[in-house]
Amino acid sequence: MTNLLEIEKLHTGYDGVAVVRDLDLTVNAGEVVALLGPNGAGKTTTLTTISGMGDIISGSVTIMGRPVPRLRHAHRVARWGVTHVPENRGILFQLTVRENLEMAKTKGKVDIDRAVEYFPALGSLMHRRGGLLSGGEQQMLALGRAIVAEPKLLMVDEMSLGLAPVIYEELMPVVRRIADETNAGVLLVEQHVDLALEVADRGYVLSHGDLAMHGTASELLADRHLLDASYLGVESLDD
Repeated sequence: MTNLLEIEKLHTGYDGVAVVRDLDLTVNAGEVVALLGPNGAGKTTTLTTISGMGDIISGSVTIMGRPVPRLRHAHRVARWGVTHVPENRGILFQLTVRENLEMAKTKGKVDIDRAVEYFPALGSLMHRRGGLLSGGEQQMLALGRAIVAEPKLLMVDEMSLGLAPVIYEELMPVVRRIADETNAGVLLVEQHVDLALEVADRGYVLSHGDLAMHGTASELLADRHLLDASYLGVESLDD
């Protein structure tokens, strides 16, 4: 596997205050890595820092051999092939589905059919404005924009947020498919632990900004007691 993302001893946060401390994490080409933990654990802060929108207090973030600048340079990181689907999905409400897809790629030919291949429902919505889509349709569009951008590293933050279970259960396997078919590395932040680990190769669990545990997806799923304790931020792991 080719290493796409390498985080070493990372302390990151805002205004010099660390939200995440001493984090080591890697993502390789063609794999899905789940970043888990309770609300406030530092998951979104980690993605923001990788995207070049956070402040690296100490440690390093390296993407395809390039160090992410310590202070905010999101435009530079995006040019390296990093695509970030944020919690709010990042679509442009006043633009149509087609226009949203066309704007997802800054250079080269835009292959809209590629997004429709993954999400056939978008085909009949091309002329509808993003703000008029349902939550599930907006998430399809957000992921469709990511596919059109042809990322080398894709980060998805809380894909299931605000969606009915039947919708996010259908969308989650698409993340696995993207990694398998495009060889992109995927870093997935997700509150539904079991669903995330079903499509992931490996996982990391943050608790209060610290790395509580990590391992293969099967190892984490097998150790429910430790996983639940870490995920809930429990201080003691004793029965």
